[in-house]
Amino acid sequence: MRKRVRIVRILFIMTLAVMLLLASNVFLVSIRKVHLRSGTDLSAYANSANTVHETLKATRGNIYDRNGTIIAQDRQTYNIVCILSPDRPTVGGKVVHVQDVDGTARALSKILDADYDTLFGYLNQYNTSGLWQTELGPAGRNLSKATMEEIQELGLPGIEFTDSIQRVYPLGSFASNLIGFAQSDENGTTIGKMGTELYLDSYLSGIDGSRTYQADSNGYILPGMKEETVSPVNGYDVYLTIDQDLQEALEDAFVKTTERFDPLRIWGSVMDLDTGKILAWGQSPSFDPNLMDIADYNNYGTQLPYEPGSTLKSFTWAAAVDYGVYDGDALVYGGPYCYISDENNNPLRVQESRSCIYNAGRANYGMTTYDHGMIYSANTIALEIQNSLITPQIHLDYLKKFGFFQPVNSDGLPEESGILNFTYAADRASLSYGQGSTVTMLQLMQAYSALFTDGTMKKPYYVESIRDPYDSNHIIYQADTRITGQPITEESAKEMQKIMWKVVNDEEGTARWYRIPDCELMGKTGTTQVAINGSYASGYTIVSLMCALPADDPQVMVYYAFEAAYNPSAHYYSQAQQDLLRTVALKIGVTQAEEEPPAEETTEEPEEPVITEIVTNEMPNVINHSLAYAHEKLDWLNTDLIVLGSGDTVIDQYPRSTAMVATGQKVFLLTDTNSFIMPDMTGWTRKDVTALWSVTEFGIRMSGEGRVTSQSVPAGTMVNRGTDIEVIFE
Repeated sequence: MRKRVRIVRILFIMTLAVMLLLASNVFLVSIRKVHLRSGTDLSAYANSANTVHETLKATRGNIYDRNGTIIAQDRQTYNIVCILSPDRPTVGGKVVHVQDVDGTARALSKILDADYDTLFGYLNQYNTSGLWQTELGPAGRNLSKATMEEIQELGLPGIEFTDSIQRVYPLGSFASNLIGFAQSDENGTTIGKMGTELYLDSYLSGIDGSRTYQADSNGYILPGMKEETVSPVNGYDVYLTIDQDLQEALEDAFVKTTERFDPLRIWGSVMDLDTGKILAWGQSPSFDPNLMDIADYNNYGTQLPYEPGSTLKSFTWAAAVDYGVYDGDALVYGGPYCYISDENNNPLRVQESRSCIYNAGRANYGMTTYDHGMIYSANTIALEIQNSLITPQIHLDYLKKFGFFQPVNSDGLPEESGILNFTYAADRASLSYGQGSTVTMLQLMQAYSALFTDGTMKKPYYVESIRDPYDSNHIIYQADTRITGQPITEESAKEMQKIMWKVVNDEEGTARWYRIPDCELMGKTGTTQVAINGSYASGYTIVSLMCALPADDPQVMVYYAFEAAYNPSAHYYSQAQQDLLRTVALKIGVTQAEEEPPAEETTEEPEEPVITEIVTNEMPNVINHSLAYAHEKLDWLNTDLIVLGSGDTVIDQYPRSTAMVATGQKVFLLTDTNSFIMPDMTGWTRKDVTALWSVTEFGIRMSGEGRVTSQSVPAGTMVNRGTDIEVIFE
């Protein structure tokens, strides 16, 4: 019993002592303004003046292509802060302000590649105006970790760093007018300004967190004082339908067209016919959102209505076919179409008139079939269909069923609806062969989705899904195919496909120059004058191609157009488009191995023919496996295997597992995070270089378009983390 009383007494005395200690601390803090544990004088911080509030920035969501390649992401960067005032107390006996203005300016100017006089002016502001601290302008912002560490190694007093976030675009100008860009505002918050970054800003933007604490006059947290932290919530990730291989093939075609024709502008798109997914979308000139070298903010595919020319004729033919009045073998006069206006303002064909329409080059096809009217792309036969087989009003009704002259409303794309001119006979006549009124590429893609399939029209879209970065299985938004109409029957669509097959494969077809050995195509060409100030005497034309492949089972649609000085051989010089189409054929798996020509007769034993078969397969997961295991899994595919580092175990790979990999494709296996032997990148595409950057996370500066022509670090050189690598494309 006595023992229990003694224990209670001891516990009481200990509790009392703790309470007295806490009370004395409260007394010292509240009355004498002294922190008991640290001895810090708090008199200068009364009334919570020493409470520090910090914003913890959320990371903006990533934007990916359909295969998980990063198109846009936030990168951790650093800003320089310079403490200038000698009144700042020393820390541990060390000076913590800029003491040597001249030496500090010279050292930083070399690392930052900045003007010495400018930096000296910033750093000398305490002497000139009594400024306590400063930043160094653009030269001192958004520094890489390597640059920050290089400066830290100098041990410059008063030079400190704050964390920052920079929005970067690893693929450069990749689909930039579709992706857009985001920039930091005056508060350091990244905001979408254009394209996808603007349209999905509310999803990509996260929610900033905060940190609140109490500190002494030197900024150190007082021991035992309260600290509150609210973690930031990062933004959602966005996955697009864009395919990197096809997008880069499209942009490579732009480069080739530029070299051949020096055009004012180029634009094009690739779309999956079954779903409406946009697989590639681009224009030239474009811009690099890392450099912000923007010359034109317009998205040509949606904000550039133009007179499409002969690619619109397909819908003149389709209207007659679906209306039940078309006989492709019937004869029609393919010479000049002279007309007057009847009482309803419709063109009425007459023998002679001041108003006459001619075919390209004033060609006269005489008596020919209606099918050949499409094969030849005859303006006058399009007029005959519009005004003899059907009427201009029926023609217009079908055009509206196909979605022309009205917005498509695809994934927030800013768009124009085009202008319909249908008042006078001349307007209606021009409409039959694609002039006088304007449409957009997006409208053409939607409309042709009906012609190339079963008559069902699908809305093009490019946003596949929006996902939670903390749980990729948590899908915020998932796109699906949207049917926007059935302008013609399946039978009519199949009839149109037979005619468009002839446009490509007939020996007189206007699209015969675009054939590829991989598979058959069907489609329609266009060449239209460009109206400037109401006149067609500009000397410029828009040359275009709309096609689908393979012809026997259309899976993908490709549109390509450019505006340049008139060239009568524009369709003949089609290498750029053919290369694009062949890449599409390879991507969808319809590429056929070319047959070897028959060998000449010889008495020698014939050698076995060498046939390189292109094989595609799912990329295996070889991470955490040995190199020997990786070779076993990949060698049979005959990929271009590039091992980075001298380790024996794979620690990262590109492409990622489950992505499709093809014969000859570059595959990167990383075995060391700190160094590797620089490969010879001559001839590499931007995709290849980006893959190297992605798997190693070594900084690589890329400039130019096309393929790699030079690299700052020679092949065979050992490169370490922080090495400056620059690659030039031409």
